[in-house]
Amino acid sequence: MKIAAVQMVSGPAWAANREAAARLVAQAAAAGAALVVLPEYFCLMGRHDTDKLALAEPAGDGPIQRFLADLARAHGLWLVGGTLPVKAASADRVLNRLTVYGPDGREAGHYDKVHLFAFDNGHESYDEGRTLQAGSVPVALQAGPLRVGLSICYDLRFPELYRALMTPPCDLLVVPAAFTHTTGRAHWELLLRARAVENQCYVLGAAQGGTHLNGRRTWGHSMVVDPWGEVLAVRGEGEGFVIAEVDPARLVQVRRQLPALAHRRL
Repeated sequence: MKIAAVQMVSGPAWAANREAAARLVAQAAAAGAALVVLPEYFCLMGRHDTDKLALAEPAGDGPIQRFLADLARAHGLWLVGGTLPVKAASADRVLNRLTVYGPDGREAGHYDKVHLFAFDNGHESYDEGRTLQAGSVPVALQAGPLRVGLSICYDLRFPELYRALMTPPCDLLVVPAAFTHTTGRAHWELLLRARAVENQCYVLGAAQGGTHLNGRRTWGHSMVVDPWGEVLAVRGEGEGFVIAEVDPARLVQVRRQLPALAHRRL
């Protein structure tokens, strides 16, 4: 089964982001992808963090969710719809939600980002918790022949989330993200490969990658990593996609020759 990660440089206009996402998913589908992942906030990289509040949709319906459902149906593929803002209980918070749609366009499941990014280097600070409400439940689901574990961006730094997704083991872990250029350069590939090695499964990272209209620069380097930690495909910065094959025999081989998952004690 071929899997693909779409890389974007999203801006503040939903219409432009929608057109780019549709074009790139169509290209990945034409290349044979049966499962495609969009990056975090594919629909909006606003000029202000609070811009996402105005774009937030009710759970289960809205222009962005209908777009994703229609896109999955049009191409007959599994679509992991990056993330979009979904209304939360509090009017000044939203959920950062990853939604998955099957080839029939129906929602197969969703996951709300559990770990919220924050930093303070003494000169500047940022806290996602100012506008986001954290999720609380790990989610894995069946997408055709693959058991897929869901995660988002900053989650990548918390291996315990991925361990929770491995009962039973996943074949694929997906990570839509918008890593900053600084943290991405230092840790993005390192963490993706670590999650692949320790969980002995494929990892697909779909990133924002470039300089956005709000001045932010994201790292990009969307990639596919195999269960041995080998990078099968990677894209630097800029729009595009990466694609690779999930080989069930490779999963079996890695887990048989070094059965680390069976050796777990904690």
